[in-house]
Amino acid sequence: MIDREAECATLDGVVDSVRRGQSRALVVHGDPGVGKTALLDYLARQASDFRLLTVAGIESEMELAFAALHQLCSSLLDRLERLPPPQRDALETTFGIRSAPAPDRFLVGLGALSLLSEAATERPLLCLVDDEQWLDRASASVLIFVAHRVAAESVGIVFGTRTRGADLEGLPELAVGGLREDDARRLLQSVLVGPIDASVRNQVLDETLGNPLAILELPRGLSPAELAGGFGLPSAPALATRIEESFKRRVSVLPDQTRRLLLLAAAHPAGDADLVWRAADQLGISRRAASPAADADLASFGATVRFRHPLVRSAVYHSASADERYAAHEALAAVTDPAADPDRRAWHLAHAAVGTDEDVAADLERCAARAEARGGLAAAGAFLEKAALLTPDRALRTRRALDAAEAKAAGGAFTGALELLAMAEVGPLSELEQARDDLVRARVAYLTRRGSDAPLLMLQAATRLGPIDAHLARATYLEALMAAQFAGRLAGRGGDVLTVARAARVSPRPLGTPSSADLLLEGLAANFVEGYTIGIPTLRSALTGFVGDSMPPHQEFRWSALAFATALHLWDDDCCEVISDRSVQLSRDLGALSELPLALTTRAYMLMFTGHLTAAEALVEDIRTAVEATGSLLAPYAAMYIAAFRGEEARLSSLVATTLPDMTARGEGLGLTAAHWASALINNGLGRYKEALAAAEQATEYPFEIGLWNWALAELIEAGARCGMTDTAVDAYRLLAERADASGTSWALGIAARSGALLAEGDDADSLFQEAIERLGRTRIRTELARAHLVYGEWLRRRRRRVEARARLRAALEMFQTMRMDAFADRCVRELRATGEKARKRDVSTYRELTPQETQVARLARDGLSNPEIGAHLFISPRTVEYHLSKVFAKLEITSRAQLFRALS
Repeated sequence: MIDREAECATLDGVVDSVRRGQSRALVVHGDPGVGKTALLDYLARQASDFRLLTVAGIESEMELAFAALHQLCSSLLDRLERLPPPQRDALETTFGIRSAPAPDRFLVGLGALSLLSEAATERPLLCLVDDEQWLDRASASVLIFVAHRVAAESVGIVFGTRTRGADLEGLPELAVGGLREDDARRLLQSVLVGPIDASVRNQVLDETLGNPLAILELPRGLSPAELAGGFGLPSAPALATRIEESFKRRVSVLPDQTRRLLLLAAAHPAGDADLVWRAADQLGISRRAASPAADADLASFGATVRFRHPLVRSAVYHSASADERYAAHEALAAVTDPAADPDRRAWHLAHAAVGTDEDVAADLERCAARAEARGGLAAAGAFLEKAALLTPDRALRTRRALDAAEAKAAGGAFTGALELLAMAEVGPLSELEQARDDLVRARVAYLTRRGSDAPLLMLQAATRLGPIDAHLARATYLEALMAAQFAGRLAGRGGDVLTVARAARVSPRPLGTPSSADLLLEGLAANFVEGYTIGIPTLRSALTGFVGDSMPPHQEFRWSALAFATALHLWDDDCCEVISDRSVQLSRDLGALSELPLALTTRAYMLMFTGHLTAAEALVEDIRTAVEATGSLLAPYAAMYIAAFRGEEARLSSLVATTLPDMTARGEGLGLTAAHWASALINNGLGRYKEALAAAEQATEYPFEIGLWNWALAELIEAGARCGMTDTAVDAYRLLAERADASGTSWALGIAARSGALLAEGDDADSLFQEAIERLGRTRIRTELARAHLVYGEWLRRRRRRVEARARLRAALEMFQTMRMDAFADRCVRELRATGEKARKRDVSTYRELTPQETQVARLARDGLSNPEIGAHLFISPRTVEYHLSKVFAKLEITSRAQLFRALS
């Protein structure tokens, strides 16, 4: 450990913190050979009293889903019974212990976090993950998830990796560089067996840049003449290649049987020495072949096979001929148990195949099905890709390439998916296959760019599917409509909402009773093509399925966000309440945590409109936690809206400034409308009506965004009426009134009455204001009811009906203060003072000194959730929940959960 005092001190700090009951994560990164593995070995020695779990990424194992996670957790599987059932089931499915639908990968991550936390209850736990860059991606995502969530579990997780990629951002890091010149010179001198020419020594030091492994290895490749004669070193490629070339030279001089034995070990990187020796017996390799490898300090054969460095494994494998590699994989396949380890056996057979082989390809296809059942979409894609390459039949190869592309796209490997589509398109493609090709391209576009081109691609796929599979075609049309809604005004030519809706209107209808999804498609298409009024009956029938118990949970959840937007579009607060509540519950019940941010957002909308802004704001923190955990690209819609309702101008400006460029780049036109509507709302609240009018006019420019357009019309009418733009306000009112009459809900008619009153005079206005208050009073929508009281009070004051005005304004002020709608409350205060009444804004205190995380934990504990349930909601372990609750109790000066309700009231 030459010149590593600072690095060792950092690692000592990790051990000390974990030993004291805290948790720590660390990313140790640096060039190959710089000493990362040696530092991890040092860390293991320092934590000799810990429970130690180790795993190393292996390049050839990158396609085996959850292989590294299984290896790391294999000694803990007896503790699975102690986990909450959803987490236990997710891990058992992932590890192949039970057969069940593939679990959400974030539920797997939460299960792994709980399992490690449970194991740390007896003594501190240290997980060492070397060569993270070569982990299978499924395992890597879970372990990185865990590293971001550890807090108070006495768990340490340390990664060794070459380069800290984007997925490791946010974790503490330890960059390992080269040795200082004096130390590098000392290390070089320690391995020389004879004199060295000064110019050669200086060039070795210059080219190795202090890399310890390079300093140790490069001189071994120089002849005595080169060392003594000053011939210098040849110009060389990158350092990793130089080191690997040095190892290749050392391997090349070994006996033939030793090289073949090393090749077997390199081709089967699980480290199973018994299996390697059985494969060696197949090839007639003697047990004595291991000694020269150990004498050369390249590998050791004990209970497990261990190479001195990953570059040794790479050098062994890549220096072998193709025929030698085929023979090694064939021997390994022959001794791998097809029942106990069918996937690795198939993988060896695939690498042993010369040319095409349908038997092996079919075996790989079965491996893909098993991987997909465990949630290993990346692995399924890899198996199917290899299967396609080995398939002799051209048509079957096309089908497997499409299957592989779909799996890779679903697993987030978008570049690989597009490459496989190119393979499939060599074709020929049937109409169904061409439709699948279009659909995968569309989904990649939608997921990567929010897709101005995605709606058109989905529309093309749906059109092709129409004559072949009516059910799949209808689902694809609905996907296209969702994509077009998201793209909004930024949709590409031919992929706008109206074009998609027109195509859906004439699509073949499946036989039998239409599903709720079918009715949703038909109603929305009619709404856009023929008008708002025409679509309402069908949309109401569709929503009936979403608020009842007749739909399968997966189907209900798939379309719940669109159903919620439709309920908003119809001003149906009953449906909004049920759908938003159920979507969050379904997301958790189904383990669809990747969709949780959107489900939480819909729930926050409903809480916001019903005036529960504090609860909605708590959900914003939940959304932030879920977005962080899942890597979602969801824009902060709920945060923007709450800032607008609150009157928090600086916060809204910051959110809009950071959000608009991203949404524009992604083609997320819906986000632009949302930002303009939020701006109109906050400016109306602040009484800046010209600014509100300008923002509302921008928000209403594109009339095909369901829900938002209705809200924007109401803001446009109020702003226009206040700043003298009567014609603009009247035109907007005609559109709003037509929709409200067609909807017929108290919410719709109340908004229409309030908007009409702003444009009316005398008794007509008075009557409309009272109607608005009466109708909105029947709904859950307290924010709009409070605004109706406010504008009525303002109208009464201007007509010098001060006593009546005060009553309305006091009612509005009480509601606004309770909801903490501060800008509108300030308007009330100003109006009350204008009537001659002294009024001041009530001070509403927030939870004392609690952090956002502590507030979330306290709120959920107050609502009766157990520590494991709170952990599942917030993506933290039960022990971390306990840690946060102890701090909550101390800050709130309470001693039990029973006191939380009063303390947080």
